[in-house]
Amino acid sequence: MNTYSYAIDGKIYINLTNRCSNACDFCVRVNDSYSEHSLWLDKEPTAEEVINSFQKLDFEGTKEFVFCGYGEPIYKLQEIIEISDYLHKRGKKVRLNTNGQGDLIHGEKVAEKLKGYIDVVSISLNASSAKAYQEVCHSEFGEKAFYSLLNFAKEAKEYVPRVVLSLVDVVGAEEIAKAQELCDSMGIDLRVRKYIS
Repeated sequence: MNTYSYAIDGKIYINLTNRCSNACDFCVRVNDSYSEHSLWLDKEPTAEEVINSFQKLDFEGTKEFVFCGYGEPIYKLQEIIEISDYLHKRGKKVRLNTNGQGDLIHGEKVAEKLKGYIDVVSISLNASSAKAYQEVCHSEFGEKAFYSLLNFAKEAKEYVPRVVLSLVDVVGAEEIAKAQELCDSMGIDLRVRKYIS
C-alpha cells in the first residue's frame, strides 16, 4: 500500500519518492519503516494523488505539512510546487526536508523555484566537512555534494523565510561543535536531531 501522506505529532508528512542521491549510514531506509508507517512506494504519486490523500487525515486541524518521506523529495520539484500552492491557498505552512543536493540532481539552481511555496527549508548537514560528509552520507555526487548543499543553503536564505541546517546526534560532540561553527559563519541555525533507529 502506498503511503503518500501520514500524520505524526500534529503534522502531515508527505512522501513523494523512494529515490535518494545519498545512502546515509543512519537513514531509516535501512529498516524500511518509520513508526507504523511503511514508507516504500510502489510508484511515485502525482500531485493530485497526494492532495487526495489528505482527505483521510485531519487536514483542517493540521498547520504544518512536511515534504520528507523515504527518499529525497527534491527529485519531485514540480509536485512540491503544485502541492505547496494548494496548501498555501488554504492557509497552511509548508516545510521541505532535503539533503540540499537539488542543484546537482536537476542540473540547475533550484532555490529560487521555492519562493512563495516553501516556508521552511531544513537541510541535512550531517557533518562539518566534505570528507566527513561523504564518509557518512555516501552521496552519488561525491564530496561536491557537501559544497552544493552549502551553496543551496545560502541561496535558499534569499527565497525562503526560514532555513535550518540539521545534524543527527550520533555524529558526536566534536562534530556537532564544528558544525555549529560552520552554521554560525553562514548565519544559519543548526538543529541537532535525535537519531531514529
